[in-house]
Amino acid sequence: MEEIIIHTSSKDYPVFVGSGVIEELPAFIKERFPSVTTILIMTDQNVGERYLSLLMGILSNFNRTHFIVPNGESAKTFEVYHKCLTYCLEQKLDRKSLILSFGGGAVGDLSGFVAATFMRGIPFIQLPTTILAHDSAVGGKVAINHPLGKNMIGAFYQPEAVFYDLSFLSTLPQNERRSGFAEVIKHGLIHDQKFFDWLLENITDLHHLTTEQLGYMLEIGIRIKGAIVSEDEKEVGVRSYLNFGHTLGHAIEGEAGYGQITHGEAVMIGMLFALRLSKEILDLSFNMEPFESWLTKLGYRIEIPNELDPNRLVARMKQDKKSVGGEIQFVLLDRVGSPVLKKISDDFLLQQISAYKEEVR
Repeated sequence: MEEIIIHTSSKDYPVFVGSGVIEELPAFIKERFPSVTTILIMTDQNVGERYLSLLMGILSNFNRTHFIVPNGESAKTFEVYHKCLTYCLEQKLDRKSLILSFGGGAVGDLSGFVAATFMRGIPFIQLPTTILAHDSAVGGKVAINHPLGKNMIGAFYQPEAVFYDLSFLSTLPQNERRSGFAEVIKHGLIHDQKFFDWLLENITDLHHLTTEQLGYMLEIGIRIKGAIVSEDEKEVGVRSYLNFGHTLGHAIEGEAGYGQITHGEAVMIGMLFALRLSKEILDLSFNMEPFESWLTKLGYRIEIPNELDPNRLVARMKQDKKSVGGEIQFVLLDRVGSPVLKKISDDFLLQQISAYKEEVR
């Protein structure tokens, strides 16, 4: 078991990574929350069917209950959020209650926001079950979606701990593996050339990732995310670099319809577009052809979906929370491991998106 401490201005907390770490959860709760009244497990339909009975059994010595939410981004709506709060009230949760976020990034975002707002904040613990959640479970960003923008309603609210049990990753479908691995690639591109090179050399098939490979790349990704968050918890500076690929990625998710394309697969297209902008604007030295070939072999689509209109994508990006004063901001690279923030004009973006769609079909 690997223990990584995340330092933030509001709270320090551990991230436990390894196969079987979920078995250590009861002892942690007893030590950290000796007076806990009720434990609410929030999970989605897929994870609930596979693993809820296991977790309920592990926590058999506690007063626990559970609430099932829809799969994926469908969970992050006002309606589902309201139902979660209603359930908390019906079950008479109080300030000594604890929420366990058991699932992927969407479950973590939703349940963290419930924890942040119920009774003005009760503690929660992240129990991620996807590769993608190595990014979303660390750093305290919790939110729900609005039809006009992703993660527009939310808070910064740190968990008490993260228990990242690698054994839960064995049943992930391939699209979810690609989704999560996109964020792993992102961490290498924005922070660590050596790690990025390791990924290119060692990861050739997402179907057959070894436990050692998973553990190593997730640990490195968490450490990179933790280092950035410790420097800038509330995203007023360098934390914005973690949005590499997300400006266009979020627009693609929204225009396609939330849940129609996974978050990471949309972000991967966004990263490819950001790399092209970086070459155009910052003269980035980066060989796109072998990178795109590697991604294609891993099963990623590298083109912007043809049905998505460039004008609507730009309009989506202008509504994104990363925009300032109606101006679209992009995280670009002047070299691998060295991100910068640039404002991009609407006309230039339209031109570049159209060119990308024409080039990559």
